[in-house]
Amino acid sequence: MDSDNGETDVLKHLLDVEAQASSLVDEAQAEADRRVSESEKENRARYDEQYGVLAAQLNREYEAAVLAVKEDYTRQLDGYSSSLAAMPVHGDAFSALAERLFFGDR
Repeated sequence: MDSDNGETDVLKHLLDVEAQASSLVDEAQAEADRRVSESEKENRARYDEQYGVLAAQLNREYEAAVLAVKEDYTRQLDGYSSSLAAMPVHGDAFSALAERLFFGDR
């Protein structure tokens, strides 16, 4: 019977060791999950910060480019308007030419 009792003690000891190992594995998994979650939060915060900075920079560059294009457009339009205003209007000559082209010499 002593051998049965010794075997039982060994089995109990082995079961206790297995329970402790299982507990350690569970704790390690919980710690790994916590670290992964914390890392994901930190990386998301870093990403959001960098994205915000880059988006703001690109928006400023876009607005500056739009302003430059609008200024160039206005400048070209003003130049075109000025050149048209400087051209003499030959209303009588145009009317005579149109009359001759459409209706011929009468």
